[in-house]
Amino acid sequence: MASTQTSRIIPCRHTPFPPASAKESPANGKGWAVLRQVGFASFYRHNRSGKRFSVCVRRSYAEPNGLDGPGFTKKSQDGSSSSAVEDYQKEGLVLGTQRHEGPASLAGLHLIPQSGDAKVTDSYTKVPSGQEHATPDTEENILARITFNIIFVAAEVAPYSKTGGLGDVCGSLPIALAARGHRVMVVSPRYLDGGPSDKRFANAVEVGCPTKIYCFGGVQEVSFYHEYRGGVDWVFVDHPSYHRPGTPYGDVFGSFGDNQFRFTLLCHAACEAPLVLPLGGFTYGEKCLFLANDWHAGLVPVLLAAKYRPYGVYKDARSIIVIHNLAHQGVEPAITYNNLGLPPDWYGAVGWVFPTWARTHALDTGEAVNVLKGAIVTADRILTVSQGYSREITTPEGGYGLHELLSSRKTVLNGITNGIDVNDWDPSSDPHISSHYSLIDLSGKVLCKIALQKELGLPVRSDCPLIGFIGRLDFQKGIDMLLSATPELLQDDVQLVMLGSGERQYEDWMRHLESLYPDKYRGWVGFNVPISHRITAGCDILTMPSRFEPCGLNQLYAMRYGTVPVVHRTGGLRDTVENYNPYAQEGTGEGTGWTFSPLSRENLIAALRIAVGTYRDHKSSWEGLMKRGMERDYSWNNAAVQYEQVFDWALLDPPYVK
Repeated sequence: MASTQTSRIIPCRHTPFPPASAKESPANGKGWAVLRQVGFASFYRHNRSGKRFSVCVRRSYAEPNGLDGPGFTKKSQDGSSSSAVEDYQKEGLVLGTQRHEGPASLAGLHLIPQSGDAKVTDSYTKVPSGQEHATPDTEENILARITFNIIFVAAEVAPYSKTGGLGDVCGSLPIALAARGHRVMVVSPRYLDGGPSDKRFANAVEVGCPTKIYCFGGVQEVSFYHEYRGGVDWVFVDHPSYHRPGTPYGDVFGSFGDNQFRFTLLCHAACEAPLVLPLGGFTYGEKCLFLANDWHAGLVPVLLAAKYRPYGVYKDARSIIVIHNLAHQGVEPAITYNNLGLPPDWYGAVGWVFPTWARTHALDTGEAVNVLKGAIVTADRILTVSQGYSREITTPEGGYGLHELLSSRKTVLNGITNGIDVNDWDPSSDPHISSHYSLIDLSGKVLCKIALQKELGLPVRSDCPLIGFIGRLDFQKGIDMLLSATPELLQDDVQLVMLGSGERQYEDWMRHLESLYPDKYRGWVGFNVPISHRITAGCDILTMPSRFEPCGLNQLYAMRYGTVPVVHRTGGLRDTVENYNPYAQEGTGEGTGWTFSPLSRENLIAALRIAVGTYRDHKSSWEGLMKRGMERDYSWNNAAVQYEQVFDWALLDPPYVK
C-alpha cells in the first residue's frame, strides 16, 4: 500500500480564507482544499520565550489500492480517475474537530473517513517564526488539547486583595491556566477603603453593564470593572457594601454583620458576568466551568442548579467547589434563607441543623442555612488544596460536621497541592534579601543569615542554628504549643525568630519572651513582606506546628530557599514535607525535613532538637536536605496540569444537578 504525505503551514497571524474551488487552493490544485476554517486559540497566546509561533498542520494519508502517489489521482475499478478533493467530498472524508460537548474550545483537528480501509493521521506542531516552510523529518503525534472557559469566583485575589492563602491561589492559578491556552475570568469584589490600597484597582475600568440582582427582598444594582492582565480577565463587582475600611471580611471589631449580603451579591454577579460582559469583544457565554472558592462563592453551584438550568441556561456548564478551609462555612440563621435569591423549594440544599450539644439553649432548634453545605451537594466536583486535607475532611475530627456529607461524595473529591510564585520567591533574584544564592552555589545563604541577625539585633553567629516561624498567631497554627515550648528550647544554644499577628494574648507573649531572652529571641508583631522573605532566607529551620493545615505555603517557600521545615504531620504539610531518613539511598539519605505526630509540646521540642543536632554534627546530610528541598517543583504550572485533569473528569458526566 503506497503512502503519500504532505504538509501545510497555517500562520497564527493570518489564516487564508477557504478557496472558492480546488483549483484555487494553495496547493495549486494538487488535491488540497480548505474545507473549513478552524481556530487554534491556545496558539494565539504569547509564548513565554517571547517568540511568535505558527501552526504546522501535518496530514498523512495512507491510501487503499489504486491511489497514485504525488498526483493525488485515484483510479477506480473501471479505469476512470478522480482528484483527491472530489474523492473526499464523495466518500465523506472531512476535516473534523475534536471537542467535548461542554465548556471547551477547539484545540485540534482530525480527518474522519466515512468508510473503507483508509487510515488518516494528523498532528500539529509549533514552528518558530521564520521557519514556517520547514517540514520536520519525523512526524509527531501530538494530542489535541481542550481549552475551557473558566470562571474563578473568590472573595480575595492577590494583588488586589489578600488576607491569606486564598488570595495567593486565586491571584496565581488563573494566570498559569491562561498561559496554557484557557480563557480565564476572575470575579471578585472591588474593595475600596479610601486609602492608598485603592490604587491597586487603578487600571480597572468600568465595563458599562450595570446589572440588577434580585435578593434580600429587593433589587440590588451592581456594576463591573475590568482589567486584562497576565492573559486573564480580572472582573471586579462594585457595590457600596464593598467600600469600607478593614479586611474583606471584617475590621478591628470583628466580622462584618452583612457578610452574607455582600457575598450573595458576589455569587449572583459572578453568574451574570459570563452572559453580559463583552470582554475582548464577545462574552464567555453559557459553556463555562465555574471554580467557586470557599463559602463566599458557595452559592454559585446552587444558583446554577436552581436559578438558571430550569430555564435552559448554563445547561452545559460545570461547577467545582474548592475548599481552602472547611472551618468557615457561611452559617446564618434559617430565617435568612429568603435573602439568598433562591426558589422556595430549594431550602433543603442549604438547610442545616446543628447537633444538640452545639445549640445555645434548650429552646434552640439548631436550624440554619449553611452555604458551603449547599455547594457540596450541588457542585459537579469537590477540590481541596492538598490530598491530605481531602482525606482529613471526611473524618469527624476534620470535617466540622460535614464529614458524612463529604464522605458520601468521596468519588468526586480530590486534592491538589497549591503552587507558589517561583518568580517572586526565588533566592537567586529576590530583591528583599541581602545576598543571592542558588542550588549550585549556596554561599549566599549564610550571608543572609548574618544580615538577618544584624537587622534584628541578635548576636552574629553563623554557627548557631537559627529557627524561624511565620504565620498567624491563633489556635489553628499551634502558636500556643510553640510559645510554651520556647523557654525549654532556648535553654539550648539556638536562636528563635517569629513573625506574625493575631490574638492579643499571643502578641503580648511574644513581647514578654523578647524581654526574657534578648540574645536568643526576637518577635516581630505584625506582618511585613520583605521581612518574611529575609526570615525565610536567613533561617536554618522553619517550624510549623499547625493543628490543621489545608495546604500551607510557608513550608514551600522555606524549601525553595534551602530552609529545612519541621512541621506537624497534618494536611498539606504531610503531603509536601518528606520525613528525613539518613539511611536511605545507600546512606546518602532522603527527605526534605522532619514531621512529627501527634501534636504536643514534647514532640515539637524533640523534632526541633533532632534537626538542630543534624545541623551541628552532620553538615553533609544537612546540605543534602537543603538541596533536595530546593529541587522540588511547586510551580503553579505543575498545579495547573492537575487542575486540567479534574476539568476533564467534570465533563465526563452530565451536570450533577440538572
